[in-house]
Amino acid sequence: MAHVLVIGGGVGGLATALLAARQGHSAELFERDTRAPGTALDRDFFGWRRPTVPQASQPHALLGAARNVLRDDLPDVYEEMLRLGARERHELDWFDERPPARPGDEDIVMLQARRIVLESALSTSLRAEPGVVVRYGEPVTGLTTAPGAAERGAGGDPDPDPDPDPDPVPGACVRVTGVTTEAGSYTGDLVVDAGGRRGGTERRLAAAGCRPPVVERHRTGLAYFCRWYRLPEGMPEGPRRPWAVTGGSFAGCAVFPADNGVFAVTLFVHTADATRSALRDPDVFEAAARAFPPGGAWLELGAEPLSEVLATASLDNRWSALVDELGPVASGLVPVGDAVAHTNPTLGQGTSLALWAARRVARTAHRDPGSERFAAEHHDWAVRTLKPWFDFQVVADSAIGERFATRAGRTGTARAVAALFDCALEDPEVMRARARVRHLADPPERAYANPEIRARVARWLAARPDYAPNEVGPDRAEWEKFTSG
Repeated sequence: MAHVLVIGGGVGGLATALLAARQGHSAELFERDTRAPGTALDRDFFGWRRPTVPQASQPHALLGAARNVLRDDLPDVYEEMLRLGARERHELDWFDERPPARPGDEDIVMLQARRIVLESALSTSLRAEPGVVVRYGEPVTGLTTAPGAAERGAGGDPDPDPDPDPDPVPGACVRVTGVTTEAGSYTGDLVVDAGGRRGGTERRLAAAGCRPPVVERHRTGLAYFCRWYRLPEGMPEGPRRPWAVTGGSFAGCAVFPADNGVFAVTLFVHTADATRSALRDPDVFEAAARAFPPGGAWLELGAEPLSEVLATASLDNRWSALVDELGPVASGLVPVGDAVAHTNPTLGQGTSLALWAARRVARTAHRDPGSERFAAEHHDWAVRTLKPWFDFQVVADSAIGERFATRAGRTGTARAVAALFDCALEDPEVMRARARVRHLADPPERAYANPEIRARVARWLAARPDYAPNEVGPDRAEWEKFTSG
């Protein structure tokens, strides 16, 4: 079994350490923050200053893919989340009467909760897990390395003719053997980078003489503004619908129901929109949010505001690979979570992709984890499993950003995609297909190419010859009245 060193105590890091321990490995986790999440959810969520985790206060959606990992591999974490107030929501509950169940419908159940609920549940299980040491307040400052080790054959035997020169070649693959902190050095069989997109691993690899990672970055051109609320006393949940994402040609709105009667309303606009700065004003924000069906339906319930308006911008989709055309740039080190695939929150994929990667590391860490072969196989898995969803996110965000920037998108492909989504709100079979894509159960090219789904959407469109997408919400003149003061 391996000794796994985990950089970062966010969702990806906590899950990696816990899953690794459940597979019989030992683990040490290094986290910059001096404390762990507790069970005082509101105190931690609204009062804990976490400048290195700006997404912690933003809405999260635990899709079916994330729920399945928790339910199947970490059932104690899943049960603790439910105990803390997380709620399950089946996508087909959109309809007044849920359609008859089919195999696979268990994959389209969402877990509604704030991020702090998941972090708290993971931390509770981690504290009780033998073989795990968590070092809070001890951030990683560097990596320890050795010359790249000789690769092993298929049977696990050393290369019979290894390079006799032990000195590392500049730019060659360097083997990572551990981490350093201000308190000292720690050696492990595998280092897992769960430090996020700004965790500093690229800089540390460069200092060790590695070739640079291969980074693919796509700007979204979107800015998000959210505010948190609590439902009135005695109201356990809000309306079943509408709360999905809706929007016009220049702005959109979504509601994120969470735990314990808490929910977030989010507005999103293009970063070049001159009105966006006005949305930081709570009165402006609420007036604009009420003009969209989800925002209006939830805010009319008399909910209590729990936060100011929280803004997030400069968002991008970023893929970072530790393998280039020459092979791994480092061995003994693999990334999970935002360190490999940072995705814009539009589709809510981040937690699911992080849990997939954490589970994969835990299940494979016994396979000569310091070797170049292990690094290459982890990369190949990520390209097969994570990259298609990253690419899907890029395409979706590009379409939204272009629509908001040009205030267009009423014809061609944009109209067909919008029709599929709107048809799903009325047709359970189309909703099931849409939900399987949303929850990462089926790729879009499979779900949406189904002849029955295509025929249903075509019939829906034929019955609405004047259909124009993205007309929900305020028009531009009304929007500018809200945001002009």
